[in-house]
Amino acid sequence: MIADRIRSMTGFHWISLFFGILLAWVVLFLMAVPAEMRALNAVYGADFWESLCTITPDAAGFARVLLMWIVMSAAMMAPTALPAFATYDDLSRQTAHARFGPLVAGYLVIWIGFAVVAAAVQMGLFQAGLIGALGESQSAVLSAGLLTIAGLYQFSALKDACLSKCRMPITFFLQHFDDGPWRNGLRLGATCLGCCWALMLLAFVGGVMNIAFMGLATVIMILEKLPEIGRWVTKPLGLVLLCSAAFVVASAF
Repeated sequence: MIADRIRSMTGFHWISLFFGILLAWVVLFLMAVPAEMRALNAVYGADFWESLCTITPDAAGFARVLLMWIVMSAAMMAPTALPAFATYDDLSRQTAHARFGPLVAGYLVIWIGFAVVAAAVQMGLFQAGLIGALGESQSAVLSAGLLTIAGLYQFSALKDACLSKCRMPITFFLQHFDDGPWRNGLRLGATCLGCCWALMLLAFVGGVMNIAFMGLATVIMILEKLPEIGRWVTKPLGLVLLCSAAFVVASAF
């Protein structure tokens, strides 16, 4: 069974797998945008990017920005949820009440809700001139603020509580198993969101359309949820984020 293979993977296997994914994303980015053609207009022409990838309110509209966030959230969060899904798959083979479909549906509802909020924030920030057409920060204050929030959140009790549940999915599900798969899916999605929302919002610093940046963020969030490795990642990452915020502020003056 697929679940058995996923559950048997060690920390080393997970690191190797997702390092390969990150490397593939970086290679894809470099292949798509060579060093001598970093300007998007020079790659495909202004009309192409205006019609396809420009995420401005007038050219794209809320529906397209929302779709982009839904796809990005799914791509980034699905790998981090694999251990929990594998655990629930095991439980579903032992009881008729542990249906897998409603669990996934509940999980997706939470992240679609996050995508709605993120898309609205992106539209608002663009209209305020704080981010560019590709979702990258145009303001040192915004960048420093988001980095500070994300850095401080790494040390919070809420982050700790959410991560502890994500790292021990069998305990998480057994505690709430009688609530049924739909509610467990909602709860799992909310817990996952509690782990990752601040890091996800750093997309407005590195660029929503920056494949390399989002790939790196995905790997970091995956490593945080690994029981053997996560505790060595969370707080050091918080220090890195806070130092980055200080650097942004110092560079602006």
